[in-house]
Amino acid sequence: MVKICCIGAGYVGGPTMAVIAYKCPNIQVAVVDISVPRISAWNSDQLPIYEPGLDDVVKHCRGKNLFFSIDVEADIVFVSVNTPTKTSGLGVGKAADLTYWENAARMIADVSKSEKIVVEKSTVPVKTAEAIEKILTHNSKGINYQTAIQDLFRVLIGGRETPEGFKAVKALKDVYAHWMLPKWHMLLVGFGGSCFQKDILNLVYICECNGLPEVAEYWKQVIKINDYKKNRFVSSMFNTVANKKVAILGFAFKKDTGDTRETPAICQGLLGDKAQLSIYDPQVTEDQIQRDLSMNKFDWDHPLHLQPMSPTTKKKVHCLWDAYEATRDAHALCILTEWDEFKKLDFQRVYDQHAEASVCV
Repeated sequence: MVKICCIGAGYVGGPTMAVIAYKCPNIQVAVVDISVPRISAWNSDQLPIYEPGLDDVVKHCRGKNLFFSIDVEADIVFVSVNTPTKTSGLGVGKAADLTYWENAARMIADVSKSEKIVVEKSTVPVKTAEAIEKILTHNSKGINYQTAIQDLFRVLIGGRETPEGFKAVKALKDVYAHWMLPKWHMLLVGFGGSCFQKDILNLVYICECNGLPEVAEYWKQVIKINDYKKNRFVSSMFNTVANKKVAILGFAFKKDTGDTRETPAICQGLLGDKAQLSIYDPQVTEDQIQRDLSMNKFDWDHPLHLQPMSPTTKKKVHCLWDAYEATRDAHALCILTEWDEFKKLDFQRVYDQHAEASVCV
């Protein structure tokens, strides 16, 4: 039986491996992570993330050909770890921080007992494969290092044009022949998610390092326009939200997920204007919302995200588990995530229970 391992049990690694296990019952799949609580959550009835149908897929495969553990030994190793933007040092604010990736590569090199294919599942900058290969090739067993880069419409598999490279590509093609790709998500108040902004900033950094200032400036404008859209949204509230109740429907960066990384939800801007927020999202918990609003930037792997919301901010934020309750007596309604259930709301009922002089954005 072919064995696949994925280092990183987050929003990409966990669901990807679950679907591979479901679609390829003849393949044994293991997901490993340095976070013991996260692995425990994957082995429980309360999975650490939400995706439509994920619970059923995991329950169907877990304990059969899908395992969440610490065993890295496998024929194919996917690396799906966080690659955030650097917060210090050379390239700060633009370049990708590959610390987690380097640690994963060293882990693979330390424990490998046989040849294996290593697959880039995280979004990483150009030339990462060459840098990581230097770590992996120090392992006396030798590793066929290839890359697999996924965009949201298709999977592109690439590697060296050598017999070993072609063999590795074929092995990945056999796995992905069963793959069901996700759909693109709609854009609302700017784009969010963990990859779009950091990858664009990394592209800016690469362009600057290669003497392409005009190209770098072009991509900078993408980020600037995205930020402008968020600020314009807050401004469209007529700068009169102080001490008014604003209902927020949707906190995740897109529907069908509980992922709030780089969320376009404009709650921080509204709080800055002293608004009272009433938030509802069907898959984002109150604890998650409080953690996100307690930081300037959310990082799922960062220990600081465990700090509580400040007492002042907490008084201005109320999380509810019903859309109608969230909109009751609101002066403004902001629909920030395209959840299907929001399309089915009885807006006459929402209107009947709204406060006077209200606005829907």
